[in-house]
Amino acid sequence: MTGFCGEIVSIDRDLGVLTLEDRHLVRRTFPLGPGFLVDGEPVELTPPVTRAAPAAKTRTASGSVAVHGAGARVARESRIFVEGRHDAELVEKVWGDDLRIEGVVVEYLGGVDDLAGLVAEFGPGPGRRVGVLVDHLVAGSKESRIAQEVRREFGEDLVLVTGHPFIDIWQAVDPSRLGIGSWPDVPRGEDWKTGTCRRLGWPAKDQADIARAWRHVLGGVRGYQDLDPALLGRVEELIDFVTAA
Repeated sequence: MTGFCGEIVSIDRDLGVLTLEDRHLVRRTFPLGPGFLVDGEPVELTPPVTRAAPAAKTRTASGSVAVHGAGARVARESRIFVEGRHDAELVEKVWGDDLRIEGVVVEYLGGVDDLAGLVAEFGPGPGRRVGVLVDHLVAGSKESRIAQEVRREFGEDLVLVTGHPFIDIWQAVDPSRLGIGSWPDVPRGEDWKTGTCRRLGWPAKDQADIARAWRHVLGGVRGYQDLDPALLGRVEELIDFVTAA
């Protein structure tokens, strides 16, 4: 870490790293342990034992006005399905408060290959809309073709299939929040998460390592301001669709 001076802005216990931010707001991530200087003296940094209790929020993570003391609304019949477990966890972290107030249930969708069958089983109808968030929804992709077929079969007034352009939802998170300049390029045919972890110097031996890396990524998200607009707009669109009168 020679030549980099900054304050600690985050610590990830699982990955054993901390993130420093200098006076130019540039961030870098380093392993916890020895090799740091404080007031010119060498120190070994370890994770804090306790954290101060957060102050009451005035805004939700999505930017909406926080409603304190309000219970969750009875669930609507309409539903949002999200492709990918990590996608669902990110939606919960940023929009969870809003979804509970609106009574919208979000379900994890393992893949889109049988999306038409899932929608048919759900049975959309008046007051029972379906919104679907899909990964890598770009022109010419398999996902785009399936989305078009589902919309034609069930009608755009009952089913909305939309999505973000990223190969993986991790890419929707601002990399500077993790102390990296940009998400690495991973060749086609290589598992994106594994390849990304390896190129960033994160452990990637097994699924447990990938899970720890995802917790680090998710932990860097404070709210909507840390997400790409290409994702923000699509999620807000889905919420509006399933809550419309």
